[in-house]
Amino acid sequence: MERCWMPFGELISSFLLPADLTIQQILLKYWGYASFRPLQEDIIQSVLSGKDTLALLPTGGGKSICFQVPALARDGFCLVVSPLIALMKDQVENLKKKGIRAEAIHSGMFQGEIDIALNNARYGQIKLLYISPERLQTSRFREALRHYQVNLIAVDEAHCISQWGYDFRPPYRTIAEIRELFPGIPILALTATATQQVVDDIQLQLKFPSPNLIRQSFERKNLAYMVFYEENKQARLLKIIRTTKGSGIIYVRSRKKTVEVADFLTKSGIPAGFYHAGMTPVQRNKSQESWISNKVRVMVATNAFGMGIDKPDVRFVVHLDIPDNLEAYFQEAGRAGRDGKQAYAVILHDNTDMEEAIQHVTTSFPDLKTIRNIYQGLGNHLQIPLGAGKDVSLDFDLPDFCRQFKLNPVQTYHALKLLEKEGYLLLGESFENPSRIHIKASKEDLYRFQVENQRWDMFIKTILRSYSGVFAEYVKVSESELARRMSSTTAEVIENLTSLHNQELLEYIPKTDKPRITLLTERLDKNHLSLSREHYRDRKADAMRRLQSVVDYLTATGQCRSALLLHYFDERSSLRCGICDQCILRNKVKLNEITFQQIYDRIHDMLKTHPCSLEVITQTLSGFQKEEIIQVLRWMEDTGQIIKNTDEVYEKG
Repeated sequence: MERCWMPFGELISSFLLPADLTIQQILLKYWGYASFRPLQEDIIQSVLSGKDTLALLPTGGGKSICFQVPALARDGFCLVVSPLIALMKDQVENLKKKGIRAEAIHSGMFQGEIDIALNNARYGQIKLLYISPERLQTSRFREALRHYQVNLIAVDEAHCISQWGYDFRPPYRTIAEIRELFPGIPILALTATATQQVVDDIQLQLKFPSPNLIRQSFERKNLAYMVFYEENKQARLLKIIRTTKGSGIIYVRSRKKTVEVADFLTKSGIPAGFYHAGMTPVQRNKSQESWISNKVRVMVATNAFGMGIDKPDVRFVVHLDIPDNLEAYFQEAGRAGRDGKQAYAVILHDNTDMEEAIQHVTTSFPDLKTIRNIYQGLGNHLQIPLGAGKDVSLDFDLPDFCRQFKLNPVQTYHALKLLEKEGYLLLGESFENPSRIHIKASKEDLYRFQVENQRWDMFIKTILRSYSGVFAEYVKVSESELARRMSSTTAEVIENLTSLHNQELLEYIPKTDKPRITLLTERLDKNHLSLSREHYRDRKADAMRRLQSVVDYLTATGQCRSALLLHYFDERSSLRCGICDQCILRNKVKLNEITFQQIYDRIHDMLKTHPCSLEVITQTLSGFQKEEIIQVLRWMEDTGQIIKNTDEVYEKG
C-alpha cells in the first residue's frame, strides 16, 4: 500500500516562524530569556556572518542555544551532529515543547520513521535535524542531503573529532566531507573541554579557512576544588555531606559500588539514589527524576550520569574513585555550582586507587585475540553470515550476549567500543523507545476499510480521536490509555494494533528499552579483523598519559588546584583561587604574595642541593623577618614539600 505524505502546501502552512525576528526576540520568544549568557551572542553573530566558528564553553555554559537560535533566524534548518542518542532525544523533546520543530535520526529508529524525518527536512517542516556522525557515512543519507536547505552545520562534542581528544570517534572525521554539498554554509563546532592541541586539530579536521576560536575561561570562581588522601572514605564522605547543605553527586567507577554507596548513605540518614548504564531506561529516568525533584538528596553514579542535566543547585560533587582523565573530571566536577553560588568538587583517594585506575585502562584495551573472538561471537549471536550484514541494525542485549558466550561484560563492552572506533559497528545506547504508530493508508482507503469492516470502526475512530498527526508521522501511543478509552484490555489493544500492522493499514512499533547495534561493514572472518595503531596502541598510550596527568593533579602540593586545571587546558593564570584545599593552607600565612613568593623561591633553591638548619636559612635570607621565614617553612611542611627532623634541619619532602 502506498505511503501517504502530507501535501506540500499543508506542510509549509502548518509550521511558519514569525518573519524578521532578531536573535534577541527569538531568545525571548522561545526560551524566555531577556539577554544571552556571556559569549553566546558573539558566537551566534559569528556564524550568522558566515564564519566557521569553534566555541569553547565550559559545562553549563549554554552551548545548545548557540546553534538553536541561528537555526531559527535563517531559512532552512540546522544539521546537528551529536554522538549521544539520549542527548539528541532530550534536546528534540525540549525543542518541541517550546514549539520548535526538530527531528533526530538514530539507530533506535525504524526505516519508516527515518523516511518521514528526512521528508520533513526536505520540505522545510523542521528547523533542526539531529544525526549521529555514523549517519553521515551512509551514501543514502549523503544523497538525500543534496536536496536539503541547510543553514548551519553544528558539531556538538567537537573534541571527538581529534585523535588527541579524550573521546575520539573516527566517524567525526567524515563531517568535513559534506561541506562540498553546502558551499558557503558555516560550521559551528562546540565543546566544553579541549587542550590547545585539540583546539587546533578540530579546526584543521573541519577545514576552517582560518582559525576562529571563541572561548570562555574555564575558571569557576565559585567552585572550590579539594583533594584529600583518605583511607576511611565513607567517614569522610559523611562529614562532607553533613557539613554541606544542598544536593550532590557522588561518582564511583563500578555499577555495584553505586548501589553499595547509596545504600550506605540511606542507612546513615541521607536519602540517596543510584544511577548506572546497566539499569533499564525506566529505572534510570525514575532515579534521575527523584534527584532532580529533590526527593533524594544525593545521586551516586558512574560516569554515565550527568550529560544534558542542568540542575543549578548542586552544592557538591565527590569522586570516590580517581577519574581516568582531567577532561572528564572537569566536566563532572563542573556540574556543581551552576547557579553561581559556592560549591565544592572533591576527590578522595587512597593507596589502592592508582592500581585500580591502571587496571581499568588495561581492561579498556583487550588484546587483539580477545577482540577477534568477541567479534566472531557477535556475528554468531546476531546470526549474520560472512560477507553480509552491512547497515543492519538489530536489538542487542549485552548481558545476554556475555552470558551466552561466557564473556567478561566489562572487557566485552570495551572490545565493542574499540570496534566502534575502528568503524566496524555502532553500539547504540539503552534508552526507552515508546510505542509508535503511523497510518500508512490514505484517509479514503482507511474510511473504506472501516465501512467494510465494522468490527474495526470504533477502534480506528478511537485512535484518530486520541492522536493527531498519525497520517503524517509516527506518533507515540499508550496501549493502556487506548484500552481505558475503549473499556478494553491492554493485551487486546496490542493484538488489534498488531493485526492492523499485518494488514498494512498502519505501522505499529511496540515499545522497547533495548539498545541496538548497527553493523557498518559486512561481517568479516575474525582473522581478517585488524585494529590500526592509531586506534589501539596510540590510544592506550594516550590513556596512560592522561591518567598520569590526574596523578600529577592529585599529588601536587603548594599549587592552586584551579590554576593546575586551567594550566592543563592551556589557560595561563598566576592568580590563586583562594578557596581550594591548597589555597586555604596558603591563606593561613599572613604574607603578601610578593614576599611569600620571594621567600618560597629562595628556600626551595637552597633545599634542592642539601638540608639546611633553621639558623642557616634565616641567616641566608637576609632582608626578611625570621617570623616571615618560619611561616613559609611551616606552610611548605604542611603541604609536604619539606620535612623537618628533630634537630630543626629542613630537607626536601
